[in-house]
Amino acid sequence: MCESFLGSWKLVSSENFESYMKELGVGFATRKLGSLAKPSVIISTNDDIITIKTESSFKNTEISFKLGEEFEEMTADDRKTKSIITLDNGSLIHVQKWDGKETTIKRKLVDSKLVVEYTMNNITCTRVYERA
Repeated sequence: MCESFLGSWKLVSSENFESYMKELGVGFATRKLGSLAKPSVIISTNDDIITIKTESSFKNTEISFKLGEEFEEMTADDRKTKSIITLDNGSLIHVQKWDGKETTIKRKLVDSKLVVEYTMNNITCTRVYERA
């Protein structure tokens, strides 16, 4: 299923994250703190439930879900979203919807790194993680 994503990951590079947060509607102070955070991501499974934990000095979040099933998510910036995550051509595609808005988070493996692409409207952010 998505065994290759399992494990602990640490952020090694981030491009355009503050612009992405601004597009989401995140306030100035939270954007500044969020940009400074260097999160770790832990991906695990228990049967068919996948858990993604994100931990940083700024905020910790955790989501647990089944592929293809909608769930409610409270994001790190306190948006309450309806989310769904699917596996498409080896990538985890995470769609969040709230208040008539939508953003997509694509997680894929490239050269043994976890590459996460965040897209909203015409703004894209790329964050790269290596195994911890």
